[in-house]
Amino acid sequence: MKINIIIDNQNSWFFKKAKRLVTQIKKLGHRCVIYDTQAKIPKNSDISFFLSCEDYITKTTRAKSKFNIVVHASDLPNGKGMSPTTWQIIEGKNKIPVTLFEVAEGFDSGNWYLKNSFTLDGHELVDEWQEKLFLCIERMVLNFVKRSQKIKAHKQVGKSSVYKRRGPKDSELDINQSIKKQFNLLRVVDNEKYPAWFKYKGKKYVLKIYKQK
Repeated sequence: MKINIIIDNQNSWFFKKAKRLVTQIKKLGHRCVIYDTQAKIPKNSDISFFLSCEDYITKTTRAKSKFNIVVHASDLPNGKGMSPTTWQIIEGKNKIPVTLFEVAEGFDSGNWYLKNSFTLDGHELVDEWQEKLFLCIERMVLNFVKRSQKIKAHKQVGKSSVYKRRGPKDSELDINQSIKKQFNLLRVVDNEKYPAWFKYKGKKYVLKIYKQK
């Protein structure tokens, strides 16, 4: 099959891991190419996986492939929107559901094909839980590739909720709260892109968190 992986955000954490997924797909005997924009997707493709895309996936783009797939870390329709894993970790969840579904006109509204989950122990920092998320996505993508000719689609059923886009303000620590109470927030910050910070006596301070090896 002709399979595409589209990552239009080169700064995404997923971009560094995508070649591993390409290698696994090729081992199954398929052609697989990474594209940095949906405009480069060739016509008559079999599957296009949009695994880290910020641009709206157009109807013209969707017409190029038999399947147009997104993988989202929530139990859709619950948890639509941005940074679902991050929000769920902050909420204190350790079992993170993941949904593989078809791109549609509506926002995260397409029929789903596969649902799975991964489990956290509660200590993982951002690089560690992103690796666990990647491994779950990899398993689901490879499963879909193997079963795409006979897999069934399911309509999303249940209450819908949406996570908002995170910004620098969301990494702010409350100096009046304990580290223990805010540990889940420290687990999701990126030390370089969006570090934890706080204000005290009119000054802004940045904190970076690492595990001692």
